[in-house]
Amino acid sequence: MNTPIALEAKLQQLISHASLNLTPLPQTSLQLWLINPDNMQGQFSSEQTQKVLEEPPYWCFCWTSGLALAQWILANPQQVAGKSVIDVGCGSGVVALAAKRAGAQRVVACDLDPVALAATQANAKANQLELEYSTDLFSQTERYDCLFAADLLYDPDNLPLLNQFPRFARQITIADSRQRNFSHPLYQTSQRLVAETLPDLAEPEEFRQVTLYQSVAR
Repeated sequence: MNTPIALEAKLQQLISHASLNLTPLPQTSLQLWLINPDNMQGQFSSEQTQKVLEEPPYWCFCWTSGLALAQWILANPQQVAGKSVIDVGCGSGVVALAAKRAGAQRVVACDLDPVALAATQANAKANQLELEYSTDLFSQTERYDCLFAADLLYDPDNLPLLNQFPRFARQITIADSRQRNFSHPLYQTSQRLVAETLPDLAEPEEFRQVTLYQSVAR
């Protein structure tokens, strides 16, 4: 399959020598366009480092919690089959794609970053799946059956969203590998999973432990 040229060019604005590889994801039938792991070797120039810090290309990685949640959805298709789904902070789109592959009737991939949505579109094409796209959760006027959010709690600025999510879905599932002793009255711990970020960032073992939190029935 041909590399998505515009997407790769966007990555090369940050890391001049970077390229994208179509990468199979373990324990799934999905594949994503991810940064070539060889690009992660060696030293970055100070200019490249600054660019990456200012505009981090989250979309060219499959992060631990996203992969774990996608694997969980595919192993439990009854969670989404025939339902409407929104994936908030979709990044590479892995969770949205897993929901669609598992039989969701309608899946919306939502991210503030237009490049993340472009990456999700490229990944949907690579997997021959159809999604819908949104840049603004708060523009949604319907209430979905399921809302998924992975790798969102690392940023304290995102925590207020937890109070807002019930407006948009009947069932909410959050996957996170960074928060410890997380507590919120609207959510309860569901189960713990294990995964890893791709390409491998040699993260500590503790960051490979993913917790699923689900909304409390009300």
